[in-house]
Amino acid sequence: MNRIKIFIAFLFLGQIAFAQTAPPADLVSIEQNFKKLDVLGSVLYVAAHPDDENTRLLAYLANEKHYRTGYLSMTRGDGGQNLLGNEQGELLGLIRTQELLAARRVDGAEQFFTRANDFGFSKGPGETLKIWDKDKVLSDVVWVIRKFRPDVIICRFPTTGEGGHGHHTASAILAQEAFAAAADPNRYPEQLKYVQVWQAKRLLWNTFSFGTVNTTAPDQFKIDVGVYNPIIGKGYGEMAAESRSNHKTQGFGSARQRGESYEFFKTILGDAPQTDLMDGVNTGWGRVKGGEAISRDVEKIRKELDVDNPDKSVPTLVRLSDKLETVKDEYWRAQKTKELNDLIAACAGLWFESYAAEPVYALGDTVRVKTQVIVRGNNHPQLVQIVYPSYRDDYKAFPTTSVHQDTTRNSLKDFDYKFRAGKITQPYWLVYNHGIGTYNTEYLDSIKVVKYEDALDTLQNLAQKTLPENIPYSTKLTFAILGKEFEFVRPIKYKHVDPARGELYEPLVITPPVTGNIAGQVYVFNAAAPQYLQVKLKAFKKVSGGEIKLDLPKGWKSDPESIPFKNKSKGDEWNERFMVTPSNSQSQNGAAVAAITVDNDQRTYSYGIKEINYNHIPNITLFPPAQAKLLNLDLKLAGKKIGYIEGAGDLVPDALRQAGYDVHELGEKEIMNDDLSGYDAIITGVRAYNVNPRLAVEQPKLLEYVKNGGNLVVQYNNNAGLVTKNIGPYPFNVVNRRVTDEDAKVNVLDPQSPLLNYPNKITDDDFNGWVQERGLYFVGDPDSKYSAPLEMKDPGEGANKGALIVGNYGQGRFVYTSLAFFRQLPAGVPGAYRLFINLLSKPKSQP
Repeated sequence: MNRIKIFIAFLFLGQIAFAQTAPPADLVSIEQNFKKLDVLGSVLYVAAHPDDENTRLLAYLANEKHYRTGYLSMTRGDGGQNLLGNEQGELLGLIRTQELLAARRVDGAEQFFTRANDFGFSKGPGETLKIWDKDKVLSDVVWVIRKFRPDVIICRFPTTGEGGHGHHTASAILAQEAFAAAADPNRYPEQLKYVQVWQAKRLLWNTFSFGTVNTTAPDQFKIDVGVYNPIIGKGYGEMAAESRSNHKTQGFGSARQRGESYEFFKTILGDAPQTDLMDGVNTGWGRVKGGEAISRDVEKIRKELDVDNPDKSVPTLVRLSDKLETVKDEYWRAQKTKELNDLIAACAGLWFESYAAEPVYALGDTVRVKTQVIVRGNNHPQLVQIVYPSYRDDYKAFPTTSVHQDTTRNSLKDFDYKFRAGKITQPYWLVYNHGIGTYNTEYLDSIKVVKYEDALDTLQNLAQKTLPENIPYSTKLTFAILGKEFEFVRPIKYKHVDPARGELYEPLVITPPVTGNIAGQVYVFNAAAPQYLQVKLKAFKKVSGGEIKLDLPKGWKSDPESIPFKNKSKGDEWNERFMVTPSNSQSQNGAAVAAITVDNDQRTYSYGIKEINYNHIPNITLFPPAQAKLLNLDLKLAGKKIGYIEGAGDLVPDALRQAGYDVHELGEKEIMNDDLSGYDAIITGVRAYNVNPRLAVEQPKLLEYVKNGGNLVVQYNNNAGLVTKNIGPYPFNVVNRRVTDEDAKVNVLDPQSPLLNYPNKITDDDFNGWVQERGLYFVGDPDSKYSAPLEMKDPGEGANKGALIVGNYGQGRFVYTSLAFFRQLPAGVPGAYRLFINLLSKPKSQP
C-alpha cells in the first residue's frame, strides 16, 4: 500500500476521537481558526495524572500562540480518590479520562495517554518504573512524540524528585529519555512503518511553587500567561479555572484568576530559549517549502473577512486549499488540510451530523442512522457521497452511498442508513485483563496490513493505543464546494432531549446480546454453609433461547449447574439464582464467572454491564467481567447492627453486608435525634471529616455514644481540610504519611490488643494479598491514652505506628484507622475482613 496514503489516513483517524458532532462555527471560532491556520508549531506537555497539567499554560499555548498543543498523561488516574461517588480503580480512571477531555474542550489542547496504570501512590521513580514496565511505557511516549511531532516538550515535574509522587518523577524521566529515543531510528523501529523519527528542539521543566516547595527562580526563562484575549473575552487565568474545574472527582473547582501570571522554565535538553519558547523554530509557513505564499494568502483572507457574510471568503479559501495540496511536508499538509476544511465549512455555513435512532444496540443488530445536512451560506455545496460504517464478520466492508444532491440555503436535508453493529464499544484498554502496572494494549499492534481494505481497521487500532477513548463509529461526508471536493468526518452519537438539560449527545453503545451482572462483588462464605448467588440478566436484542451457568473454582458447586432461558425480547431483564456451596478447603478461593450462550451463537459471553452517569461528562458504558470473588473464610462475628456515616464514597457498607452485618446508613437526623446505643458499632466512611461539614456539629453526639458504651471506628481522612480537629476523645494529628508497599512487613507491638484477638485471632497471614497500599494519611502525635498495636514501614524509611490507634473513653471504645480497608474489602482480601470485623467488635467485658 502507498505509505503516504497510510500516513495521511492515520493522521486523519487520529482526529476523529477529538471531533465534536459539529465543530463550533461562531465568529470567535472562525477568527481564532484563521490565526491558527497561519501557525506551524507544536508543544507537548507531559505529566503523570489527570489534573497534573498546567491548564493556564495549555490555554495560553493553544489560544494565544495558536500552537498545536497536547497533554500526555502517563496514567488515567485510577489510583486516586473520588469525591463524587464510590467508583474506584478502572471505573475512576474512566471518569477522570472524561474529565480530562472536558478540560481539553475548554483550553483547546489535545489529550493522550500511555498504557501505564495508576497503581496508587509511589514514593520513588524506581518502584514506579519497575511496576509500569518502563520499556513499554517509554515506547508509548516515543510513539506520541513521533506522531504528534512537538517542537517543544514541557515536563510538569523534574527528574530530581521535587514533585513528591514517584509517578511524577517517573513521567519526567520518561520524557527525558523519549526526547532522544524518538529521534533514534534504532529505538522502537517497528513504529517507523507508520511514523517517522522526530527530534524536538528542546525539553523544558515548567518549574512551580506548590505549598512549601518553590522551584522557580528570577533567572529562569519566563512567560506571562495571564494575558487577556479580547476575541475570546477572557484571560487565560479565567479559561484555566473553567478547564481545571472539570476535575470534579478530585475536588479541584477553581476560582477565575485575572491579571499577569508568570510561568517559569528550566532547560533540561536542547537549546535554552532566550526570548521565546520557540526560539530557533520557524512556526510560520516558512518552515515548509513554498509556504510563504500560503501565509500571505491566509493573512489577506483574514483581513478581508466580512463578519456579516463570512461565506464571501469561501472562494478564496477553496483556492487556498489548492495551494495547500502542493505542500511536500506530509505532517503539516494533513494537519492544515483538516483545519482549513473545517474553516471552509464554518464560513460556508455548512452544518452536518450523524446520530443513531437509539442509544444502545447489540452485536449484529441493525443500527439506524440519520445524517442531517443544512447550508446557511450562499455557496450551494453539493453533497457527493456519504461513507457509512458497515462490518461483516471480518469487519472489512465500508459501503458508500452516492448522493450527488444540491443543497438549498437553510433547508435541512435528512439521509437515512442502516449498518450492522460489528464490535462492542468496550474501552480499548479494558478489552483484555491487565496487571497492576500497565493496561494490555499490545493486541492493538497485532493486525497486519495485507490489502487496502484492511488499512482502516489496522490504523484505527494503532491510533487508539495512546488516545483517550475508542475511535467511534463514524460517517465520512464528501461535499463539492465551488467545484472542489472536501471530506469531513462526524462521529455517530445518540442525540436526545432531556427535559431539564435540553438537547444532549451521548456515545453510541454496542453491547453483547445478553449481559449478566452478579449481585455482589465479593461473596463471603463462613464455614461450609451454602448461599445464593444472584445474576441479573438483560437482553439487548431478541433471543429465542440461551443458557447461563457458573464457572466456579475447583471444589465449588452450584445448584443447578445451568439455567436455560427462552423467548426474550430486547430490554427484558430477569434474575436467576444459583445455590453455591464452597469447597471444603479454605485455600480454594477464586471467582464465580457467569457464562452465557445465546441462540446458535458459538461464542460464550461473560460480560456484565456498568453505566456511570455524571452531569459534567458524557455517560460511560462498559462491560466488566461477569464475575464475583468467592471467599471461604473462618470468620467470627460479634455484634450485628452497624451504623455507617457516608464519606467521600466507598464500597465498605456492601462488603459488611456480605459478611453478615445489618448496616444502616446514618444521616444527621438519625445521629442527632435517634438513640444510638442500639448500634454495635458506628463507622465513618473514608474522608468523612473532609467532605461532610455537619460532622463538626454531630461529633459531640458521636463521642457521647462512645462514652456511653459504643464503638466508633473512623476510617482515614486527608490532613487538609478537616471540618474539625477534634475527631477523637483525645488529641491526635492526621499527617501526610503513608505506607505504599502493600506487602510491607507488619509488626505487632501489642499482641494482647483486643483488636488483634477478638473475635478473630489476627496472624501474619492476614496481611498477605493486600492491594495497592497498606494505608495513607497516618496518625501522628497521638495522646498517651491511645495505644498503637501495629507498626510498619516502606523500604528505606523509619518505622510508622500511625496506621491504627485505639483508646477507651468512658464505657466505650474509639478506633481510628488509616489502613486502606476501602480498597481491601471490595478486592476480597481475606485478612482485611477479619481485622476490620475485629475493629467493629468491642468485647463485652471491656469498659
